[in-house]
Amino acid sequence: MLDKNVFVRDTLRLVTSEIKRFEVDTRQEPSDDEIISILKRMAKQRKDSINQFKEGGRPDLEEIEQNELNLLDKYLPQALNGEALKTVLEEIILNNNFSGMQDMGNAMKELRSKHPNAEMSEASSIVKTLLS
Repeated sequence: MLDKNVFVRDTLRLVTSEIKRFEVDTRQEPSDDEIISILKRMAKQRKDSINQFKEGGRPDLEEIEQNELNLLDKYLPQALNGEALKTVLEEIILNNNFSGMQDMGNAMKELRSKHPNAEMSEASSIVKTLLS
């Protein structure tokens, strides 16, 4: 607010309103994990909006959503993705002797328990290629 950055102020107000909504709905203080899940949900909504605006030919709105997503990413824990994610998945598949597509759910469950901040959509495509 002191920097007079309206965009950051408004985006952070959206975050606080989502947290307040959670408090009202559940009648309890959110834990750190619940706040992270709220931020992840908001980031996913922004990603979906970006895709829709790209398809709709609205680069102005796409840019706004992308800026909001970039700001939200600053407050989220670093997600496991890319080569690090592939290495972890290869290790999980090797250690548990997963061999086919029928083990995909088990591999994803194992990944979620060991690395809750992993990029799950990217992980599912990596697991599909590793198990097929």
